[in-house]
Amino acid sequence: MKRLVQFIVATAMAVGVAAAPAKADQLQDILSAGEIRVGILLDVAPWGFKDESGEATGLDVEVAELLASDLGVDLEIVQVTGPNRIPSLMADKIDILIAAIGATPERAQQVAFSQPYAAVELGVYGAADMPVAETPDQLAGTSIAVAKGTTLDLWLTDNAPEAKLIRFEDVASTLSAYMAGQAQSFAENSAIVAEAAKDNPDVEMERKFLIRQSPAHIAIKQGEPDFLRWIDTFLFSNRLNGKLPALQEKWFNVKQDNLPRI
Repeated sequence: MKRLVQFIVATAMAVGVAAAPAKADQLQDILSAGEIRVGILLDVAPWGFKDESGEATGLDVEVAELLASDLGVDLEIVQVTGPNRIPSLMADKIDILIAAIGATPERAQQVAFSQPYAAVELGVYGAADMPVAETPDQLAGTSIAVAKGTTLDLWLTDNAPEAKLIRFEDVASTLSAYMAGQAQSFAENSAIVAEAAKDNPDVEMERKFLIRQSPAHIAIKQGEPDFLRWIDTFLFSNRLNGKLPALQEKWFNVKQDNLPRI
């Protein structure tokens, strides 16, 4: 009787295992499909933008091209905005985000972040006669244009509550508002400011407050350890062979230092 019970239990367990659905593996799904959909900002030069012929280019575009090449799949670029980057990923409109996104504990509750692939400095910028701030509280009363939902917006909201934040939908609107005199200053990363200053040499854009270094990460859905491991291996390999540092120097005109790690 004991052997009969053991046989029934073993059979039930085997049937249960066989009936359990196989866990999805996004890496294998992408390889099988032969294509990867990458969400990229295309209005924030030099991260991502469209050239004179309307073709997508920039650091994030070239990183996406390199990633697709190493995967051996076709690349589909899907344009995203700052506010809809993570929602687009969560809604399965894209497979992966390469969109100048910084890692925060809040965002990490929704998505998984790779190790960084580039880094810039975040700061508040203004005209030459604007006083330099050494601490966040010295920004009190200062009107600061900022793109809604960005790392800059979140940081200033938490650390400079007395500043007058004026939020805009995207980076282009933020820069336009500052240049139109709608705000005393604006918050952005150093790569975007350098590009904007080059295109608008008559506009004063001096850094008045340094927030911090800001690494950029690739983001994917949570629960895909194999895919995340492959992405980190891709980044590691292309740091060693010099391709990622060369891209940062090409687009940001600065050498890539040792990047922090998660």
